[in-house]
Amino acid sequence: MELYLDTANLEEIREIAAWGVLSGVTTNPTLVAKEYAGRGARLTEEVLFTHLRTICEVVRGPVSAEVTALEAEAMVEEGRRLAGIHPNIVV
Repeated sequence: MELYLDTANLEEIREIAAWGVLSGVTTNPTLVAKEYAGRGARLTEEVLFTHLRTICEVVRGPVSAEVTALEAEAMVEEGRRLAGIHPNIVV
C-alpha cells in the first residue's frame, strides 16, 4: 500500500513524512495558492516552483504538479519547466 497526501501544506507534509509512511504528494496550483493567500502573497511561477522544490526536498517519492496553460504548446512548455524543478516531479 502507498500513501499519497493531496496537499501543499508544508507542515502537514513534514509531519507525515517524519512518520516514514509517505509515498508521495499530489498537489496543484490552487492548493499552493491557498497556502499563500492568508499571507497576502500572490502565486507567481517563481513562488510555485520554489514551493514544489521545497516539497521535493521533504518527500522522497513522486510529487505531482499540474500545468495551468490552456493551449497544447503552452502546456508542453510549462510541463517541461515543471519537470525541470526536481527529478521527483511528475507532471
